[in-house]
Amino acid sequence: MTVLPPDTPLSQSPDWSSRIEPPSLSAAIGLIALYFLLQAVASGLIALLMGLGTGFVQIERGIQPIGGEIRAMLGHPGMPAILVMLTLGVAAAVIVPLVRGKWPALWSLSRPPGLGMVMPVNPALFVLAVAVGVTAPLLGGLLTSVLANGKTVTQDVQNLGMHTPFGLRIALVVAVTSIGPLVEEILFRGILLSALMKRWQIGWSVAISSLLFAVSHLPSMQWQWYALPDLMLLASALAWLRLRAGSLWPAVLAHGVNNLLAVVAWFVTAGSA
Repeated sequence: MTVLPPDTPLSQSPDWSSRIEPPSLSAAIGLIALYFLLQAVASGLIALLMGLGTGFVQIERGIQPIGGEIRAMLGHPGMPAILVMLTLGVAAAVIVPLVRGKWPALWSLSRPPGLGMVMPVNPALFVLAVAVGVTAPLLGGLLTSVLANGKTVTQDVQNLGMHTPFGLRIALVVAVTSIGPLVEEILFRGILLSALMKRWQIGWSVAISSLLFAVSHLPSMQWQWYALPDLMLLASALAWLRLRAGSLWPAVLAHGVNNLLAVVAWFVTAGSA
């Protein structure tokens, strides 16, 4: 059972009095793994369908040529961005209904073990969310720069955005600042954090969930280990915001603002696209 200090705000206190069982840790880890697996599988299948639809892929040529044809198709401007948006959409369309259907009683419960899919009592927390979304990446970016020791720190999605036509950049920004944050907050600050808080104190639960969040994003950071502290700082801030607000929505907003700052360079370089 979680032990809380006497001055813990009510909105931050777990609501175990409902006697509703929280998600199990294995279910939380399994759903997170499923989310990333869905993206990998959906990406391959959608790329094949896109290749067939655009005439790049002809099945009768064999597996190896098909791989080359798909790469050629994805080399055209805008195609990778479309693939990313469709992949995110497919993963979200599976994960969100699955979570809501599996834990309907927890969906709209504000405090853990609830998933916090309710509006916060204090709307001013959305202003705080924007502040968190702006401040966390700035502080984390400074820390990463020190650890990187002059090395360039990039994300796959940043490279993708800079090689995408301007019109599609707008759609891609909408996807990575809304769909991605929503699903990841449900998984990490909703299901996983609730599962951990049933077993450990808040501090340990936030630390473990933040570490898992950071590690799961390393592939998209090209395995640059020095990005871990930045990601953990962001995840910890989002967890604090979720618990403070008694709602997941401020964390979703802060996550979206963070992603928006990460891709603002797309528009700075738009003239060269």
